[in-house]
Amino acid sequence: MTLSALKERLGLYGKLMRLDKPIGILLLLWPTLWALWLSADGRPDWTVLGVFVLGTVLMRSAGCVINDYADRDFDKHVERTRERPLTAGRVSTKEALRLFAVLCLLSFALVLALGKSLVIWLSIPAVFLAASYPFTKRFFAIPQAYLGIAFGFGIPMAYAAHLGSVPAEAWWMLLANVFWAVAYDTEYAMVDREDDLKIGIKTSAITFGRFDVAAVMACYGVTLLILGALGLARDFGAFYFAGIAAAAAIAGVHFSWIRDRQRMACFKAFLHNNYIGLMIFLGLLLEFLTR
Repeated sequence: MTLSALKERLGLYGKLMRLDKPIGILLLLWPTLWALWLSADGRPDWTVLGVFVLGTVLMRSAGCVINDYADRDFDKHVERTRERPLTAGRVSTKEALRLFAVLCLLSFALVLALGKSLVIWLSIPAVFLAASYPFTKRFFAIPQAYLGIAFGFGIPMAYAAHLGSVPAEAWWMLLANVFWAVAYDTEYAMVDREDDLKIGIKTSAITFGRFDVAAVMACYGVTLLILGALGLARDFGAFYFAGIAAAAAIAGVHFSWIRDRQRMACFKAFLHNNYIGLMIFLGLLLEFLTR
């Protein structure tokens, strides 16, 4: 294989892993960072932090690969996805499965390097969740909730890495992430609703129907209420709750974008969830720095 051919192949793999669209990495990373800071009382172990950041990139990439493998026949009928490398036939299914396996093995190697037995055990359901999520769209009415568990499983793993256990706080935070994922991924699903109805895929945007906008806002509300309650339990002060308030304000902006259900406005709102995660993290970071 020539150098130019190798570069082209690697470029296709990068697109298959969606490295050119980092929003998924960020939506997976923010709740992991929340958990790393909370579980370490604002002083995360830098080795643990590095492992989790790199692991987030690897597992999100693996999730994208297996998602495209699962949806390769459906994606041909969706305008936004029909040119993806696997769907368009530029990458074979065998290549995709090999790439998925390599990414999972690299992630597992990172977990092994930590030498934390509970984290190693928790990595098994984490991989299962990432691999099985794409197939839930065949039979779950709200597969976005399953996505929230898969995207948030770094939370209990972060607590296990720092504490050697997973306290109730971690599971409450995971629940908050589930509601957040339903909110932002419903916005995403609103973009493809017409195509998904034609091909028979189940999404929250279809399940919620004409109550989709209300459901998105309710999910944002539950997310922020849970995170607010966790802050009260920790006796956090103004900085943390300023972050929560900023996130709430951003969610309010999203309402103005999605209420007319215009495809591009809904997609814009989905992408903008990065700032919700960021505001919550900044509030948390400032809270610990000023203590």
